[in-house]
Amino acid sequence: MNPTAAILLIGDEILSGRTQDTNGNHLAKRLTAIGIDLREIRVVPDDSATIIEAVNALRAAYTHVFTSGGIGPTHDDITADAIAAAFGVNIDVREDARAVLASHYDSPTDLNDMRLRMARIPDGASLIDNPVSKAPGFSLGNVHVMAGVPAVFTAMVESLLPTLTGGAPMRSVSVRIDRPEGSIAAELATLAEAFPDVSIGSYPFVTHDRFGTNLVARSPDMTRLKQVEARLLTFR
Repeated sequence: MNPTAAILLIGDEILSGRTQDTNGNHLAKRLTAIGIDLREIRVVPDDSATIIEAVNALRAAYTHVFTSGGIGPTHDDITADAIAAAFGVNIDVREDARAVLASHYDSPTDLNDMRLRMARIPDGASLIDNPVSKAPGFSLGNVHVMAGVPAVFTAMVESLLPTLTGGAPMRSVSVRIDRPEGSIAAELATLAEAFPDVSIGSYPFVTHDRFGTNLVARSPDMTRLKQVEARLLTFR
């Protein structure tokens, strides 16, 4: 069995539609590539109680939880405090995090009290390297806390993933069928019953007033995928 994962996206701006999330999509692709099965993506507001509840539920259910957002220098960046509360540990400016953060600034006076908020790390956490802006993320237990800015999030993901153990990477094949989904539903159900170890999905589309369906099969076993692909091609 592969390790499992959930992504927790934190931010009022996502829920309001002001910001379109790309971090979840990026991480989903990277997890698939290393054999960690993503089971859930959840979005929560900048509310401490809601973050705590979600973190505790997800970390109990999955091998890994990845969070995005809310670890910057402003008053509404409350994720680090919420994670500490979820684990029942203290949080304060940590000297190793302060030193990393200070290396980003030309003068010690640039590292003001608000920027120092980004060096507040829960007790027992390990740092996640941030080569872009130096402000570190952190891992505590099976929860990995990263920034919401996409360029920084992506860099943190690349720092973190080599430290995690994955499983068998998920493979996929896709077949386009120029027939509406309803016309192949019975055949597809029969195929799914014959290959219970392969995930088979159908995704309808419309182009030039014609209906069609993209059929996608997913499995870590390429031999089984090729068998399913051969059957899907007969649907054309």
